Amino acid sequence: MFGTILLVGCSEHETGTQENNTAKASPQASSGQSSPVPAHEPVAKVASKVGPSVVQVNVRAVRETPLGTQRGEGIGSGVIYRRDGYIVTNNHVIEGATDVHAAFADGTIEDANIVGTDPNTEIAVIKVDRDGLPAATFADGDTPVVGQLAVAIGSPSGFESTVTSGVVSGVGREFPPELTSGGTAARSALTDLIQTDAAISPGNSGGALADRDGEIIGINVAYLPPAETGAVNLGFAIPSDTAVSVVNQLIEKGEVTTPYLGVLTTDLSPEDAGRFDLPVDSGALVEQVVPGSPAREVGVRKGDIITALGDARVAGYGDLLGVLRDHEPGDRVTLTIFRNGDEKKLEVTLGETSQ
Repeated sequence: MFGTILLVGCSEHETGTQENNTAKASPQASSGQSSPVPAHEPVAKVASKVGPSVVQVNVRAVRETPLGTQRGEGIGSGVIYRRDGYIVTNNHVIEGATDVHAAFADGTIEDANIVGTDPNTEIAVIKVDRDGLPAATFADGDTPVVGQLAVAIGSPSGFESTVTSGVVSGVGREFPPELTSGGTAARSALTDLIQTDAAISPGNSGGALADRDGEIIGINVAYLPPAETGAVNLGFAIPSDTAVSVVNQLIEKGEVTTPYLGVLTTDLSPEDAGRFDLPVDSGALVEQVVPGSPAREVGVRKGDIITALGDARVAGYGDLLGVLRDHEPGDRVTLTIFRNGDEKKLEVTLGETSQ
């Protein structure tokens, strides 16, 4: 996954490098935390509140690549989730890691153990043997408002406790499929994202995206390099509600169970809808129905267009994944589809998959 994360991720675990190509910054206490923060400086207030909760994650890793076994060192970020040592970061930050260390804002470093990972959401949990940590406060799951203040804190290129700011540029974003060459898991992870123009760079992976109140609204995961898009400051974060759900499961069970529908879909484009004179101009077009799945049991067919799950509209592949994450295995929901120009509503009981 070296090449993919180098292209779209934010971690210098981009250690996917030759053995001697290392990048490791010396931990240092963040500066300015003890200075009074002017009331009219909202970004500084957020940095003062959240900064102590953000760590630098240093890793040594071994990966199998087309060039053979590669060893390297890299840097990512993490957010203290619980005061008793649990830290949330990105899966790709610690993927293949043989040693993990957390460098705290006060200048101390602790060995860390990997608690669990979920490639399908790009969330991972590590733990240090330390109590009384300054845990961050995570937002309660309300969707961020486009245009609201967004502050990113992490260790881009090893510059620990770096603060950048901008706004929430969009919500429910899906990463361009052509840039997610890591396969199905990468495509699944990079959906239903928060987009921000707060500068995110390699090393920010796993760091905090916070709102004006200093609550974590997202875990930074990726950015689009200007060389690929011609645009600047296109960064993305995993929503806090997804992160919290996954982290809690990893801590409690060591694995993640997710609702399962049993369809493989692609986006229905407006162009295709117009060409085939379809009654809808967006949705998730069913390409395959898995035998024995909940979808197959209620009669979903190849060629159906899924437009809603429960009360939530489905405009494409990413929307469907995002909506499923809002449910639990065993939930009975109404699936709205279009088939041969007619709308149908099917009652389906969601199954369960584990990672």
